[in-house]
Amino acid sequence: MTHDFWFLTAVGTAVAVGLFALTWLLSLKLDNFSFVDVTWSYALAVVAPLYASLAGGGWTQRKIIAVTMAVVWSVRLGTYLFFRVKRHHPHEDVRYAVLREKWRDALARNFFFFFQAQAVLIVLLAVPVLLACLNPAPQLNVIEIAGALLWLTGISGEALSDAQMQRFKADPASKGKVCQVGLWRYSRHPNYFFESVVWWGFWLFACGSPWGWVTLYAPLLMLHFLLRVTGIPLTEECAVKSKGDTYREYQRTTSAFVPWPPKN
Repeated sequence: MTHDFWFLTAVGTAVAVGLFALTWLLSLKLDNFSFVDVTWSYALAVVAPLYASLAGGGWTQRKIIAVTMAVVWSVRLGTYLFFRVKRHHPHEDVRYAVLREKWRDALARNFFFFFQAQAVLIVLLAVPVLLACLNPAPQLNVIEIAGALLWLTGISGEALSDAQMQRFKADPASKGKVCQVGLWRYSRHPNYFFESVVWWGFWLFACGSPWGWVTLYAPLLMLHFLLRVTGIPLTEECAVKSKGDTYREYQRTTSAFVPWPPKN
């Protein structure tokens, strides 16, 4: 199993590096680096089936479940981001506009390494799926079932919160207002909360396989990015700039992450 793990990891890394290199070239041509988010989301839908097809000793039914979880998450988020980037093109996400200014003296080179860092990240996050695909045990255990159910809760909550936000933004009467409908009444970022739940589900599912517990870093990494890096901090900064005191009041009354009844 150890040999298969490292061989498949090397294959997945080569594929991810190639995907992000092509995305880098496309981004240079279109002068829009936001497309890296789309590739990052779709990449798991490429790597996971590859792992399943090459992992000869794994139990087929477990492979199907693991790959389905990975592909559904990947395609849902990737498609959502694709249309968002397409809708705003040629304008970039604010994160990449900031990096463009910071790296202007060596723009292409710095973004190339940034894109390749995303390739490494997706390979690391795909390890829970890889370990499940290598597991030859001929039935699911309780931990795997619990992990799949937790994943289903997360993906459903994330899809619902995204749909509620899209409906809110599509209503002309919502212009300049803060979304406080549905799940957004109980959390300022329910989509991020349920994204975290998805990755805890991946990890728990992996715990049913040998060494699966080691992939605890995957949900912790995702939680770090959501809470400290590109998730809540940047989103809140932009929201305060665009909505001012209205959003500050929303911050005062509403949980930042975990859905919770709002304060009076």
